[in-house]
Amino acid sequence: MTEFIALLNDYLWSKLIVIFLVAIGLFLTIRFGFLQIKFLPEMVRLLGDGRKNKDKKSVSSLQAFMIGMAARIGTGNIAGVATAVALGGPGAVFWMWIIALIGSASAFVESTLAQVYKVKDGDAWRGGPAYYMEKGLGKRKLGIAFSILITLSFGLIFNAVQANTIAASINNEFGINTTMTGIILTVITALIIFGGVHSVAKFSTILVPIKAGAYILLSLWIMIANYHVLPSVFGAIFSEGLFSFKQLFSGVMGAAVLQGIRRGLFSNEAGMGSAPNAAAAADVTHPAKQGFIQALGVIIDTFVICSSTVMIVLVSGVYKTSELTGIPLTQESLRVGLGGFAATFVSISVFLFALSTIMGNYYYGESNISFMKHSKKTILLYRFGVILMVLFGALYSAELVWSLADIFMGLMVLINLYAITRLSKVAKSVLKDYIAQKKQGKDPVFHADSISHLPGRETLEAWNEEQKPQKRVVG
Repeated sequence: MTEFIALLNDYLWSKLIVIFLVAIGLFLTIRFGFLQIKFLPEMVRLLGDGRKNKDKKSVSSLQAFMIGMAARIGTGNIAGVATAVALGGPGAVFWMWIIALIGSASAFVESTLAQVYKVKDGDAWRGGPAYYMEKGLGKRKLGIAFSILITLSFGLIFNAVQANTIAASINNEFGINTTMTGIILTVITALIIFGGVHSVAKFSTILVPIKAGAYILLSLWIMIANYHVLPSVFGAIFSEGLFSFKQLFSGVMGAAVLQGIRRGLFSNEAGMGSAPNAAAAADVTHPAKQGFIQALGVIIDTFVICSSTVMIVLVSGVYKTSELTGIPLTQESLRVGLGGFAATFVSISVFLFALSTIMGNYYYGESNISFMKHSKKTILLYRFGVILMVLFGALYSAELVWSLADIFMGLMVLINLYAITRLSKVAKSVLKDYIAQKKQGKDPVFHADSISHLPGRETLEAWNEEQKPQKRVVG
């Protein structure tokens, strides 16, 4: 079974995902005028504006950003990045940066579309790829297929990945048996799902940025203490990365390319269709605002958080002489650089990061189950499924769990990339509307009538007459 999954995984990624991901990312980057660079100052400014929302019943732009970052900043930033370096070498880092840069355009499009086609859910909003597939493309069956995949991948498989990383980290640092860790983690997950999920989620939204900040400072400390090796580290990243560029054009898909894109995507989630579920919850005056903020999230995740792990691993040089991968490699690298206390810090951080990610993943699954059909019995079965997968992840091999995660993630990517490519004209028109209002010195406010030939206009639940914008028609 493990060999079959590995074979399917390699075929899916080496023959399909890499090509489509890079090609569509480049297409959207060019079509949207390199917005990730051009509008970077605007993205940062909008984060500050997000705090101005005083309606306690709604989710502000900044809060939605933090929810998305809480889900992003997990074990992928530590375990996935270390694995990419161990298997693909420093050149994998180059490809992680490339995929984040072009992927931020995909993130803008999918999150903007999630805002356009969001629906009302009591006092809040909800939405995501399934919703813009149904309303924008008129393909509910495709939305259901995506909902099944995200429920299986994020709610079940990815939670197994998080549990696997927690168990491996604790076993490596404290020597605690993975079975014991799995049982304890399963109990905690059950209590969260059936009990205090809302209060714990709020706590994690505050805790994760603090932990991320501490992790970044730890990385900076190591870089400053080993400043003399930094030129060779960056030299290896770019030289091996450019060499893999040559391999790519000659038809050879090297380990650096595969590992860099796989682990980079798993961490920043650009184009996967996961972050739009959080983006849709934001109460903003224009869809492009949340699109910009989610695009910024991809850049921060990869160039700041993931690069912190990169520096920790590469500066230590442990990856050259050790067969370790994932969390154990990061821990050993920290132990070499700063001593035992740093590795302990990583274990605690991994536990907290992964626990909050499990909750976020669970929410994505439940939200998409509601899209298909809201049923208390189905939700109950899903909750038990999540609990069992957490236990499974803690007990079984990392290779099997990561391979399963890659397969489901790959299928999600293919469907979502198809949808956002088909609907990219809508996102482009929304961006034009935003730019036009900014040039007039206005705080952009969106209305559905601002765009001609908007697919699914009659089914929209947001952007109605109550906003009373000045009408314009943007092609």
